[in-house]
Amino acid sequence: MHVSRTGRQLTLRHGDQVAVVVELGAALRSYTVDGRPVLHGFDADDRITGGRGQILVPWPNRVGAGRYRWHGEDLQLPLSEPEHGNAIHGLLRWTSWQVVESDTARAVCETDLWPQPGYPFHLRIRAEYALHDTGLEVALTARNAGGQVAPYGVGQHPYLTVGTGTVDDVVLTVPADTWLRTDDSGLPVAEESVAGTPYDFRAPRSIGATRLDTPFGSLVRDGRGRAVVRLAHPSGEHGADLWLGEGAEYLQIYSGDTLPEPQRRLALAVEPMSCPPNAFVDGTSIVALEPGARHTMRWGITPWHG
Repeated sequence: MHVSRTGRQLTLRHGDQVAVVVELGAALRSYTVDGRPVLHGFDADDRITGGRGQILVPWPNRVGAGRYRWHGEDLQLPLSEPEHGNAIHGLLRWTSWQVVESDTARAVCETDLWPQPGYPFHLRIRAEYALHDTGLEVALTARNAGGQVAPYGVGQHPYLTVGTGTVDDVVLTVPADTWLRTDDSGLPVAEESVAGTPYDFRAPRSIGATRLDTPFGSLVRDGRGRAVVRLAHPSGEHGADLWLGEGAEYLQIYSGDTLPEPQRRLALAVEPMSCPPNAFVDGTSIVALEPGARHTMRWGITPWHG
């Protein structure tokens, strides 16, 4: 019997929406509406590249040099981004998650993050995916199953498409008042206003040639407590809103400039994050997860027609 390179495939359906979640890393493989891709994902037997659809636990983005200090102990993470000397995107992207619930329009996967070098803490992680009339909703929950207070952050790495040939023609809106200036290693050095910068997308405009591998903060939320990033086709006829809810305090947007062809600038990564890059080092918005405590981050995608 053929076993795909990404493990078991969980297909969710609701009306004209179809989403697929995979066993490997509980990653979000694809999401279509009426046959039109909303995500630029991967096939079941693909090698996942560029973080596509992956869950980023127990930290999103980067930890500089993989070194941090927690409660008086100096810890060293594996350098999973060796070209920049960083630890990147957590420890659970390449592990098998257990399917604990699977229904027509909903799937739940769980796994343990066991104590290990650089992260001597025990977490139980739960990923819930569900399709509703309004679109896809995701909830990522961590429970501290150990006896020590654990540093914690979470993110996810979907790439969105509205059917344009490249991201250049995408009309983008980002409800963020600040951006984080980063160094050559992708680590933040200052948080600054977006006003007057190439990173001001508070009013909708085409991405054009702008290169984005940019963290955003000071998110502006609607009456439901959601910050909504909008991608629109230049015709204005259709698009997708990615919303950041509970626990999602920061956002990274990546235009794929460093990906190899033919993936370069093909889709836009819009990454909800609980904390900014290097949070394990500087402590910004890091969660100190007490034994038995839980943290949940919620985000989702609402496709729309004009």
